[in-house]
Amino acid sequence: MNRRIIHLDLDCFFVACEVLKNSTLQNKPVLIGGKSGRGVVASCSYEARAFGVRSAMPMRYALQLCPDAQVIKGDMDLYSNYSKLVTTIIRETAPTFEKASVDEFYVDMTGMDRFHASYQWANELVETIRKESGLTISFGLSINKTVSKMATNESKPSGRLEIASTAVQPFLNPLSVAKIPMIGKKTFSTLSRIGIRKIKTLSEMPQEFMERLLGKNGRVLWEKANGVDQQPVVPYVEKKAISAERTFSQDTIDIKYIKSLLIKLTEGLAFELRKSKKLTSVIAVKIRYTNFDTYTRQKRITYTASNHRLVRIVHELFDQLYERRMLIRLVGVKCAGLVSGHPQIDLFDDPPEMIKLYQAMDSVHKRFGKGLIQKAACLPEKGVIGKKRGR
Repeated sequence: MNRRIIHLDLDCFFVACEVLKNSTLQNKPVLIGGKSGRGVVASCSYEARAFGVRSAMPMRYALQLCPDAQVIKGDMDLYSNYSKLVTTIIRETAPTFEKASVDEFYVDMTGMDRFHASYQWANELVETIRKESGLTISFGLSINKTVSKMATNESKPSGRLEIASTAVQPFLNPLSVAKIPMIGKKTFSTLSRIGIRKIKTLSEMPQEFMERLLGKNGRVLWEKANGVDQQPVVPYVEKKAISAERTFSQDTIDIKYIKSLLIKLTEGLAFELRKSKKLTSVIAVKIRYTNFDTYTRQKRITYTASNHRLVRIVHELFDQLYERRMLIRLVGVKCAGLVSGHPQIDLFDDPPEMIKLYQAMDSVHKRFGKGLIQKAACLPEKGVIGKKRGR
């Protein structure tokens, strides 16, 4: 049985939310991101894209390309509320759906054509979202997640495209290999140097050659180029919070050591947020004294998953919380108020170098484990018992 996977993607989501709030922005070049000279573009309108502006581009360069663009800081509370509204609409009708990010969804309609024609169902869902939220959304329908996502990308904005099983390869063949979702600039450059620029060329390469060239990713790319993708649609469950804490084997009053441990706990949570494409809006610190008295203090913050922002707030909360000058038995950090979001959403004012640093650190952590790279301030953990929680 051929699978029936729908990919839904809200068109220019951040900008669309801002337009709903301020109609004067309609049909104008708009940049969402940091207003400082070192900020980056988190999103941009189609009018700005016509000038060559793209997401993750340094704001200074974007304004050189499109000097008349209006720059907006960004409002994650606004975007989160609209995302929750759309999620609720999809949840009420979809048999199984996955929320891939704040503005992107997959729906598995396999076997449902006996009851609902998938394309017609998707059309009706899109119209419901438009009427109830004011947002436009594109969709692609095909046999797996990769092809349906590529169909959406090729049909945007306000696109609706179905790729039948017999049409998958003719659809993929003329496209650039850069259109395959998992291909980045480095991989595209590697493939281009040996003459692989179109998906058709990639699909005709021996699988063994691709594995020798790119390892496991080479095989996965070859499969995607041939329309093969077995990734399931993972049912969406909203995680409310993640936390980490440490109990000392010997109670301590060494504040320097405790703060270095808080850095390590916080950076571990920040990595988990970025890995799962989450942002936090509430940060909490817990301490337990030697007599087992336990105190917690929390603060609502702008949505973020940035190490340096979270660490600064955690230290502030600890300083406010630690008043009794008594031996401490346990410390903990919790991130709550989580929302799905792209890694760059919270980096409105972070310089490109900081973004690249996080990306490099995350890449090392994913490949070799989280303990390999640490700040110099993070002393080796001695005499502690650890616990990490998520819910």
